[in-house]
Amino acid sequence: MKELSLNILDVAENSVKARASLTQILITEEGNKLTLQIKDDGCGMSEEVVKSVVDPFYTTRTTRKVGLGVPLLKLAAEQTGGSLTVESKTEEDFPNDHGTCVTAVFFKDHIDFTPLGDVVSSVITLIQGHPDTDFYFCHKTENGTAELDTRQLREILGDVALNTYEVIKWIEEYLLEQYRH
Repeated sequence: MKELSLNILDVAENSVKARASLTQILITEEGNKLTLQIKDDGCGMSEEVVKSVVDPFYTTRTTRKVGLGVPLLKLAAEQTGGSLTVESKTEEDFPNDHGTCVTAVFFKDHIDFTPLGDVVSSVITLIQGHPDTDFYFCHKTENGTAELDTRQLREILGDVALNTYEVIKWIEEYLLEQYRH
């Protein structure tokens, strides 16, 4: 993918499909290192499924099509000298503490570093497409932090849907304003 923001969108969509009520998108930039973490409280995956998600050529089943989103993110991270890990706990085995965490580490000074891209649009697309799912977004840089928590918005807005035009435009301006500072 041409931008990491598209990988974020892809992995977060998987969280929604896994019935997550909360998906956290955490980006931390320190020096030349960028760490991207997407955590959810979805149904989780078994060790076998985690292996198939990371490696598109590994599968023990013929009925399951394996997507390329996570393997492409892994490749993008490893091309910069970084890494990708996937940790997951199934709802069946951990009824009170389940979900998945995808962590990718990139080195921004590497020639093969994929630009972060338009993260604000990715976050807005997720909220607009899944107004009943909560998202927590936090991007920390040495210049400051951009942050949004839809749970707080729900408290303030009450019954107003998060995907209404006015709310989406406000979210966009709110995030862009944080990046300007």
